[in-house]
Amino acid sequence: MVAVAAPRQLPRKALIIGAIVLAWLVLWLLLRNIGTLPLDASAMTPLHRWINSINDAVGASRNSNPLFLYFFNEIRLVINEFVTFVQALIAQPSFGRPVPVIGWLGVVGIAGFVSLVVAGWRVALLAVAGFVFLGLQGLWQESMDTLSLTLAAVVISLLIGIPLGIWAGLSDRANRVMTPVLDFMQTMPTFVYLAPLTLFFLIGPASATIATLIYAAPPAIRITAHAIRSVPRNTVEASESLGATRKQTLVKVLLPSARKTIVLGVNQTIMAALSMVTIAALIDAPGLGKTVVKALQTLDVGTAFNAGLAIVVLAIVLDRVTTAATERRTLPRWALFSGLGVTGVTVYFSYTYLWAAEFPSEVEIGSSIRKGATAVTEWAQDSLTVLTGGFKDFVTWALINPLQALLAESPWFLVALVIVALSFLIGGVRCAVVSAACVGLLVATGLWQDSMITLASTLVATIMVMILGVVVGVWMGRSRRADRVIRPILDAGQVMPAFVYLVPFLALFAASRFTAIIAAVVFAAPVAIKIIADGIRAVSPATVEASTALGSSSWQTIVKVQLPMARGALTLAANQGLIYVLSMVVVGGLVGAGALGYDVVAGFSQSNLYGKGLAAGVAIVVLGVMLDRLTQAAAKRWTN
Repeated sequence: MVAVAAPRQLPRKALIIGAIVLAWLVLWLLLRNIGTLPLDASAMTPLHRWINSINDAVGASRNSNPLFLYFFNEIRLVINEFVTFVQALIAQPSFGRPVPVIGWLGVVGIAGFVSLVVAGWRVALLAVAGFVFLGLQGLWQESMDTLSLTLAAVVISLLIGIPLGIWAGLSDRANRVMTPVLDFMQTMPTFVYLAPLTLFFLIGPASATIATLIYAAPPAIRITAHAIRSVPRNTVEASESLGATRKQTLVKVLLPSARKTIVLGVNQTIMAALSMVTIAALIDAPGLGKTVVKALQTLDVGTAFNAGLAIVVLAIVLDRVTTAATERRTLPRWALFSGLGVTGVTVYFSYTYLWAAEFPSEVEIGSSIRKGATAVTEWAQDSLTVLTGGFKDFVTWALINPLQALLAESPWFLVALVIVALSFLIGGVRCAVVSAACVGLLVATGLWQDSMITLASTLVATIMVMILGVVVGVWMGRSRRADRVIRPILDAGQVMPAFVYLVPFLALFAASRFTAIIAAVVFAAPVAIKIIADGIRAVSPATVEASTALGSSSWQTIVKVQLPMARGALTLAANQGLIYVLSMVVVGGLVGAGALGYDVVAGFSQSNLYGKGLAAGVAIVVLGVMLDRLTQAAAKRWTN
């Protein structure tokens, strides 16, 4: 008698979700373009005008209201003085001098010496070469302005973040209070920090530094707390049993044991600060970011590429130095004093002689880089139009247009009902309540249709990220050789600030929503690929061997064994991919993405649209919270 396997039945919940989507499609055909809550680019709602009036009132009372006189203005003054002091040292003419206190030769010497002490001679050579290259690009002052703001923000972030991280590591209550706040802060796209801060601190370096330190502090707090909590309990108990006080245990045991992880937190803080400083060019932060923004607005790919390359070089140098600092190194005394002497000489020369203070303008390759990038852009646009245009048209026709039409052309109440119903099925009552609240807030911002367009772009980019993540991640997870080759590329990709990704795709696809989407895919793909690769590798080798022994092909092993057992990694990759994509799609407002990203950028550039830009920032946060909670709920239910 032969046993015949019964056909596998679809889960009931999947059938219900399919029925909801089918009903949505039918109702969309019947109710298309009814109740979509559209709003023209120059139009504003009463809420936007009310925010504008608050902005005007704040501006009028800035020098008379005690809250500003004795709190906000004082904070702005202190931070502005600190930033100005750092700029005076390495970036801007100051103290009656036509050049900074420390010129280019001194900065190169200091960078090389610091790198030598904390990271070794190889990284020191990289740092020296990287800083010299910044000067050769003709972007020395812009690079030093960016570095000044980054260093100022990092110093303040660490002064605040490390003590808070230690507190969270030592206190369960403090950790419970800080964790949701940090989750919320890290969910918010970078754009969102800018608008409200300009209300209280105006535009300029001070606001840019405050926005940067707020964005950069969470990694320092979170990683420091994790480092303190990761110290073995028996080590702490041994210290306490020997009579050490809590302060002695902290200083002599916990901090030295957690040193390597805390330095990793410093690295992440620096990378976050550099990324934010470049985006803060939208609120008049000086430096490389401003050069990139101006070039993107005029579609000058050559200039944008040159400045973007400088940002990448600066990011790589800072990343390699701080990453290498996690390992303890003992420098020979002769090398230490020799390096200190050479650095002192370079600083003296840069302070005394003009040739060592100003990077020589006659030695310059930036114009060649700009011309080369422009020539490559023109060649790509002329020669690859069929390939790039075909790919762009296919994705637009097959994914972007249908999903955008479904979301933006359905009645708002229908979309709201579908979102809440799907949230209930995926995450239960609590998730449905959060989604309902988020939908209500999106309607209240007056930017429902723009929010749906942004949501469509985010979902399309996330689908592409997950396809790329699964293909490359499975390959890396199953092949050590592929992992060794691809992982350094992904690490380098995660170092680059978001702005940089726009430049090559602007050259390939011109300014459009597709440009923002494909840049978001490349920006978010590294984190998703690495998470999936680690998840595939974590599947028990014995399980994989058993599948192979039973005659399964490689494809069957991947689909039937490894991917199902790595579903936790898949859902985490989807969650992180969504958050990264949303932040990048919004930045894409600079290259024609439209929707909420355009609203935010317009709010910075046109004072009469400030209220609309701030409301767009709120809508971005709401979308981020809704998508984050929905994917977290799906991950929790699926992994259980």
